[in-house]
Amino acid sequence: MSDLAAQMLEMGRAARDAARPLARAPADQRSAAIRAGADALLARADQVLTANARDLDAAAARHTPANMVERLRLDPGRLETIAGAMRAVAEQPDPLGAETARWTPANGLNIARVCVPLGVLAIIFESRPNVAADAAAICLRSGNAALLRAGSDSLHSALAIHGAVVEGLTAAGLPAAAVQMVDTPDRDAVGELLTGLGGTIDLIVPRGGRSLVERVQAEARAPVLGHLEGICHTYLHASADPDMARAVVLNAKMRRTSICGATETLLVDAGALSVLPEVAQGLIAAGCELRGDARARDAVPQMAEAVEADWPTEYLAPILSVRVVDDLEAAVEHIARYGSGHTEAIIAADPAAAERFLALVDSAIVMWNASTQFADGGEFGFGAEIGISTSRLHARGPVGAQQLVSYKYVVRGAGHTRP
Repeated sequence: MSDLAAQMLEMGRAARDAARPLARAPADQRSAAIRAGADALLARADQVLTANARDLDAAAARHTPANMVERLRLDPGRLETIAGAMRAVAEQPDPLGAETARWTPANGLNIARVCVPLGVLAIIFESRPNVAADAAAICLRSGNAALLRAGSDSLHSALAIHGAVVEGLTAAGLPAAAVQMVDTPDRDAVGELLTGLGGTIDLIVPRGGRSLVERVQAEARAPVLGHLEGICHTYLHASADPDMARAVVLNAKMRRTSICGATETLLVDAGALSVLPEVAQGLIAAGCELRGDARARDAVPQMAEAVEADWPTEYLAPILSVRVVDDLEAAVEHIARYGSGHTEAIIAADPAAAERFLALVDSAIVMWNASTQFADGGEFGFGAEIGISTSRLHARGPVGAQQLVSYKYVVRGAGHTRP
């Protein structure tokens, strides 16, 4: 066994040992650890920003694309936001011990279904250092131990944030091993996590680009929760209000182009074609490149020509593909063919059309008259998230503390024997 493999296995065993007292810890103690970690993060702000500057310098030397640098960058305002998200998680209702059902069948037994932690989570992320704080808080809230592995581009930032998390754990009297950070940029460390570390890992959560998620899904020997891409759509129905359409589409695409909830394709009903020029001009003025089909280009000649490869593309950049569709069913068909099951929205004044769209589209999140950029755990009231799941098993959509639990059946009898 290599030194790295031995080190990783020991981390897994330590996480498993820490998971037991963490699961038994009262809700107030786990909340106290999260709040103390948030306080420590702000107290260590200079240290965290210095570490982030190292990561940003390295990114510049590698000529990292601007949208990736934006994901990596921290500043005092973002640290306040991260700490605020941690505190919001600390105030979330405790999911552990919650009864989701109770009943008595014909045999007279009293049966309850009760929420319990999953156990140990391995969370593998790339360029967003805030994931270290979000994941730690969510795992502590849900009573799960965590093994965090940051990408080499955010490693210094994530390690600095992790130091604050450990300070919070210690202050609350919880084991430091409840949240561990892999401290090497060696890519083989990811391979070790994917083995499941001798059965100590219960769930692997990848949060990053397509290559990372594809590798995790292909090689993992433990269950995986996550999404491959965020190919999100906004559909302008024939009844769409022009002012609303212009404002929502602009926000859905351009608020932050690098997040997985950014709209990548605009579908325009043939009956709403007159609205498209105004919507397009707002996007173009904001610096967005438009790529449209023939009917879209007839309405907006400034558009470049869209090719087949545009429809299944997650740009994560100020680029938007535009297609004109004949009706709502055609929009749903396009989404089913090219979408990734992440988030889709309809802009419509007709409630019957909107409800039909919401019912027919099979994605983790479907929206009516709202920007797809709301596809975020914080906006859903979860405080924070460790990602968006497009899985049809276990959690789907934003994954916060309430989603990172399993359940057990508690059966109470009175000397029952089975005939």
